[in-house]
Amino acid sequence: MQGEPLQADLVRAAVLGGLWTSVDVVETTGSTNADLLARGGPEGQVLVAEEQTAGRGRMGRTWFSQPSAALTFSVLLRPATVLSARGGWLPLLTGVAVAAAVRSAAGAAATLKWPNDVLVGDRKLAGILAEQSGGAVVVGIGLNVGAPSAALPVSPGGLRATSLLAEGAEVAREPLLAEILRQLERRYVSFRADPAESGLPADYRALSSTLGRSVRVELPGGHVLAGVAEDVDVDGRLLVRETETTSLTPISAGDIIHLR
Repeated sequence: MQGEPLQADLVRAAVLGGLWTSVDVVETTGSTNADLLARGGPEGQVLVAEEQTAGRGRMGRTWFSQPSAALTFSVLLRPATVLSARGGWLPLLTGVAVAAAVRSAAGAAATLKWPNDVLVGDRKLAGILAEQSGGAVVVGIGLNVGAPSAALPVSPGGLRATSLLAEGAEVAREPLLAEILRQLERRYVSFRADPAESGLPADYRALSSTLGRSVRVELPGGHVLAGVAEDVDVDGRLLVRETETTSLTPISAGDIIHLR
């Protein structure tokens, strides 16, 4: 399903003037993350692609978008103070911003599967990938908006995909993108100023569908552990209490499988 082209002027009018310095839209590209990393320059740039042919997800996976049926975009940040303090929280912060914006602009009950998969129920609505190069961090977001159910595959991580249309939430892409950028700006600026006082961990816990659940963790290298996801620590790592243990195991990377 191909929707109407994104009206970039509407988004620019809504968000430029603070953190965001530019909002550019291209018809097609391989990866908006790769494009912004190659471009460099000041923070606050936003690059949107109507079609992305070589997008990347976590764990080296590929991600494709249908033309004009999704929001596929990247933002360039230069979070010097955050990187030295709590850089691991940036991808989680973005997840909170996206989930909160989906709830606000589309009325869909979005939650977060650690670290930052955006779900509706047990279906994946959006994915997020942060990549660092020197002092720059580029965060890419892919959110299914107008794709019908029949066009949505199982995601590379095993979750069934969904879209806002499939969930019965019809919303124009322009106000949704603007709300995501507003949420991201507010939370990023607050966290950059004072991570301890930003309220981000509490906001993340409130949106998490992982905490309190039995999970299987598939770690890099093929190791697997199982237990209960109890919390996230000061660095954004998932704390899992393995079966028949009393200590908490911090997880910084891996696939989380929710067990019933």
